[in-house]
Amino acid sequence: MAQELIPPEAEIKTVSFWQAFLFWLKLGFISFGGPAGQIAVMHQELVEQKRWISEKRFLHALNYCMLLPGPEAQQLATYIGWLMHRTAGGLVAGILFVLPSLFILIGLSWVYVKFGDVPIIAGLFYGIKPAVVAIVFHATHRIGSRSLKNNFLWLIAALSFIAIFFFSLPFPLIVFSAAIIGYLTSKKYPSLFANGNTHQQSKKDYGRALIDDDTPTPAHAIFSWKRLGSTVLFGALLWLIPSISLSLMLGWDHAYTQMAWFFTKAALLTFGGAYAVLPYVYQGAVNYYSWLSPTQMIDGLALGESTPGPLIMVVAFVGFLGGYNHALLGSEHLFLAGAIGAIIVTWFTFLFSFIFILAGAPIIESTHNELKFTAPLTAITAAIVGVILNLALFFSYHVLWPAGFGGSFDFVAALIAFVALIGLFYFELKVMYVLAGSAAIGLLCFSFF
Repeated sequence: MAQELIPPEAEIKTVSFWQAFLFWLKLGFISFGGPAGQIAVMHQELVEQKRWISEKRFLHALNYCMLLPGPEAQQLATYIGWLMHRTAGGLVAGILFVLPSLFILIGLSWVYVKFGDVPIIAGLFYGIKPAVVAIVFHATHRIGSRSLKNNFLWLIAALSFIAIFFFSLPFPLIVFSAAIIGYLTSKKYPSLFANGNTHQQSKKDYGRALIDDDTPTPAHAIFSWKRLGSTVLFGALLWLIPSISLSLMLGWDHAYTQMAWFFTKAALLTFGGAYAVLPYVYQGAVNYYSWLSPTQMIDGLALGESTPGPLIMVVAFVGFLGGYNHALLGSEHLFLAGAIGAIIVTWFTFLFSFIFILAGAPIIESTHNELKFTAPLTAITAAIVGVILNLALFFSYHVLWPAGFGGSFDFVAALIAFVALIGLFYFELKVMYVLAGSAAIGLLCFSFF
């Protein structure tokens, strides 16, 4: 949505809560393109056009969000909303970043399970699945080129791939091991971790901002132990009350209770973005709990890529399919069972993102020095490259050999994946264009073959 830039010399007026509310609502519906695209949209709107926050303060907040587990774009929106309009502003910004995507995915999940076998829908997904394989390979390259800065980090990535591909070691163990290796190695060889993955400030001057470089920290953003304690306590209650209630009402082994616990762990392990946690979600949701099939997981990722909001919102699809496939509320309430599953996993996935921002942001606001990735987090990011490569190969197997290695190789799917790879790597097309083109090819294949 184009709009004119405010002249640099123009005075920026105070932004009301409801003005900001309308912007965050709009952002929830236009936040396509994954974290990079979402952050770019916020930078364009908030720094360049509206000038609600200076670039230095924007990037200072972003560098903190990059250190956290969870979706950094959603956390950045929460941070800026909190900085502008206290806790209520942070909650509105963060919730509206997710809510449209949740409703859209619940609706699309229902369409998927009801009409997925209809030729038109099946044709669309036939084309989209190979594109998803290409997208995951592209994500592996993108993250790897940014994070593997030396041979030692390449070694960590290779070891993590071997650990998960050949030995099927759990994702949390790989992450924990990488963190330990990074911490211990940095003591003797700190130069291996010298180049952190922080976002650098550009030299362009957009003029004075409402929250400018020298704007004093507002009263609500000044750190206090009392506020930190109350925020952590309230956040703990928001986790404990639904967790204990599910366990008491349904039992520890019930699928809803296990969803709450599993996605709590997932929320605390999502260093490196959604692609980093997808292998863990795949291991648990597909292999361990059997909430959905491998093919359904690929289809869910395709839906997540083509809807607004954080890519990690694919967990809503996982929750919906888990509730629907297992008929958790009986065969007569399949949609309700799926919707409740989607809501549960969304709650436990995103709750900690709000806690991290509302509790930690006042500490970050106490200094405006640029943040650096720590050695453990740098090592974790390197390990994640190997884990995502494993995910890409796993998806490739299920798409190109749909009946297993004993069945036939799907040459058409391979051709679609190849074309999608060319579009992503050579022509640098946006993911949405690649998905749309692949879906059209899939529909043509189903129509004429």
